[in-house]
Amino acid sequence: MSDPLGLGGRPSDHLVAVAMSGGVDSSAVAGLLVEAGYRVAGFTLQLYDHGAALAKKGACCAGQDIHDARRVADRLGIAHYVLDYEARFRDQVMAPFAASYLAGETPIPCVLCNRTVKFADLLGLSRDLGAAALVTGHYVRRVEGSAGPELHRAADAARDQSYFLFGTTKDQLARLHFPLGSRPKSETRAIAGRLGLEVASKPDSQDICFVPGGRYAEVVRKLRPEAEAPGDIVDLSGRVVGRHKGIADFTVGQRRGLGLGATTDGTEPSYVVRLEPTTRRVVAGPRSALATTRVALRELNWLGDAPIPEGGTEVEVKLRSASPPAAARLFATGSGAELHLESPQHGVAPGQAGVLYRGDRVLGGGWIAGAA
Repeated sequence: MSDPLGLGGRPSDHLVAVAMSGGVDSSAVAGLLVEAGYRVAGFTLQLYDHGAALAKKGACCAGQDIHDARRVADRLGIAHYVLDYEARFRDQVMAPFAASYLAGETPIPCVLCNRTVKFADLLGLSRDLGAAALVTGHYVRRVEGSAGPELHRAADAARDQSYFLFGTTKDQLARLHFPLGSRPKSETRAIAGRLGLEVASKPDSQDICFVPGGRYAEVVRKLRPEAEAPGDIVDLSGRVVGRHKGIADFTVGQRRGLGLGATTDGTEPSYVVRLEPTTRRVVAGPRSALATTRVALRELNWLGDAPIPEGGTEVEVKLRSASPPAAARLFATGSGAELHLESPQHGVAPGQAGVLYRGDRVLGGGWIAGAA
């Protein structure tokens, strides 16, 4: 039988670990690997309170999802392990998420979760158990390049998750595999149906797992009560034009929720231009005040084959998960990198990610620190 993961030898020679969330994607991956002849072990993470999770729908790693993953494993006849990573998740994902909001940023906890709990910790465990690879249901492609494995966008642009995987390191990528990256979602559901998996028609996760209904501010206030501290809304000149109940309710580029009909001169809508956590001020202004051509990135994860040249390198960058790539030149700095954008971008929010591409290849990325 062929070796679809490219591990060498016969699939039955290899034990592979599958991160099973209980959804259709990871379930279909486990089924495909069993069908190919691998020895498969499924691992499901319990990331937050099991009792509360049972009643929660539409998010990954909830209690019902753990039961779904177990049923899939039973159907496929593979070993299945539930790992209590609640403390790690709280320390490595939830706490930084709340701290980032209090610092006036707009964090992406899914990136932290992928980089730490799901990849670093689970990869270490799978290696200790003798697994040859960790396989996930992410829609992204792993391509063997001349200098080693590369990370590429998914073939199905509508499903591509590469933005959320920019923090994947080269060492992690060497042991990670993503069999769904070249398939459309419809094919994944068809595979699950053919294999008789009950999750074949299960809806996709919509929310961040610990943020029900997308109510970020409520979660931040629960984790950090001081987030309820009120403050002033000011215009670009510093004049007080309103009050707010906590900066966790706002993100750069936001228009709704300010309670301001228009800018001071009444000619344009008001947007959040920046957040000042020390003074708890929300600064509002016209859309034009959001434009920037320089963006600073911190904690850069570079996946290129060679170091960034002193004179910079041409890239495309996504500054939000749903935004189209923008042309830029990337320069390395002592603390990260700096992007010089070819055309102004609006609403660049600190705490979001700047993910770097060249064509379909992911060159890495970093956290947006602000306008350079």
